[in-house]
Amino acid sequence: MRKNTKLTAAAAATAALALGLTACGTASDPGAASGSGANADADASKALVVAASPTPHADILNYVKDNLAKKAGLNLEVKEFTDYVLPNTATQQGQVDANFFQHKPYLDDFNKKNKTTIVPVADVHLEPLGLYSASAKGLKDIKAGQTVAVPNDTTNEGRALALLADNGLITLKDGAGADAKLSDIEDAKGLKFKELEAATLPRALNDVDAAVINGNYAIEAELEPATEALVLEKAEGNPYANFLAVKKGNEKDARVQKLAELLNSPEVKQYIEDTYKGSVIPAFGAAQ
Repeated sequence: MRKNTKLTAAAAATAALALGLTACGTASDPGAASGSGANADADASKALVVAASPTPHADILNYVKDNLAKKAGLNLEVKEFTDYVLPNTATQQGQVDANFFQHKPYLDDFNKKNKTTIVPVADVHLEPLGLYSASAKGLKDIKAGQTVAVPNDTTNEGRALALLADNGLITLKDGAGADAKLSDIEDAKGLKFKELEAATLPRALNDVDAAVINGNYAIEAELEPATEALVLEKAEGNPYANFLAVKKGNEKDARVQKLAELLNSPEVKQYIEDTYKGSVIPAFGAAQ
């Protein structure tokens, strides 16, 4: 049986309060808190606690835990979080050793806004962002006057707008980059937009004409990105690979290095390809 710990909404609120209280004592030094974070001399037998989004991140970690970790001498514990804030906060404060849920543009924005020092260790996979609709059968069915929902966090909103622009639904102003906002739309082509928290977008599909949804939330909602999305991001040259991350200074923890090696193994590459069938794509070659 898996030793997952799933954070419910109530537990998340409690954890957020606890983390807030901890942060109050270390506001002048976000890296000062000590906890389960470890250096290269950490006890290799001690559990490596990793915070992760449920799907596909925790699923991939649990595959490693159930099939690869014991043989590699890694004691792996997976904690599931259902938001995009607590995993980084818990990692920074040392309440978990690492996290696996995010891409680099999101992390850069989070570190800047929160004065945290989280760093990537190893790319694992890409979850293509997609445009979904409960009514439209194709892009031609998205028309002026309709409402499209997009994620409300900085990096994923910019990513969503880029997807819409790349497919001719809107035009962005010259110079609009990865952090583009609704105000950067030069021509909305008659579309209206609704900003929502990323996790709530699948539930909003019946209330809007279309929604741009992150791959992990689409899968959790039993959508099939490879077949049901009206359009998906292209994998080539995509900067949004999801990775294992730690608080700066813990990159050389032997347990972290071992997990990174396992996450980039041929076995994990095969697991991702077989399980998600193009809805989640390996972001490493695993040519060893």
